[in-house]
Amino acid sequence: MKLTTARIVEASMAVFHEVGYAGLSMRQVADRLGVHAGSLYYHVRDKNTLLCLMADRVAQQAYDDGTAALDALPGEAAWPDRIVAQAEALRRALLRHPGGAVLLAGSPRTLSPAALGLMERLLHTLSGAGVPVAHRGVAADTILSHITGFVLQEQAEPGTPDVRAADVAELAERFPLTFAEAGTAAQDEKFGHAVRFLCAAIQAVIED
Repeated sequence: MKLTTARIVEASMAVFHEVGYAGLSMRQVADRLGVHAGSLYYHVRDKNTLLCLMADRVAQQAYDDGTAALDALPGEAAWPDRIVAQAEALRRALLRHPGGAVLLAGSPRTLSPAALGLMERLLHTLSGAGVPVAHRGVAADTILSHITGFVLQEQAEPGTPDVRAADVAELAERFPLTFAEAGTAAQDEKFGHAVRFLCAAIQAVIED
């Protein structure tokens, strides 16, 4: 089968799922495709370029998911509902790929059409909501940073510390409010609430 940029990106995503962001190498991708590593460079300049293409693939999936989510909303949907729909679509796209948040956040800065599309649509929604130009970029960055940070925590390798029940009980006594909140809501619910909190803060700026 002919080697193409699309095939290289597809193989890279498969390798990435197995070894993660730090472990990905051009040689592993070449091995997955059954070709010499040097042949990859006819299609992809270097590893940074490859990472950008992979991040763009994830961002495009998020954009397409967001389009479907927005189309499913009623025409009179309020702007916070439109923000939540876009945020949930991006989170789903990142969760679809183990380490997806690291890939999107850690890849070299690039003029990714898909990533720019995500930002453009978010800014358009905020503009329609009446967010002042001076605050619009900060609002969009805050929302995107929350999404990426939330998924980074979800996709982090779980620790396995040797903790005694007595230690947990002692910590619960010292930090009762924190322990009372732990595990009280599903991740989907927590995520949605957090995005709506951000929208409420943005609304306060609009009304100021």
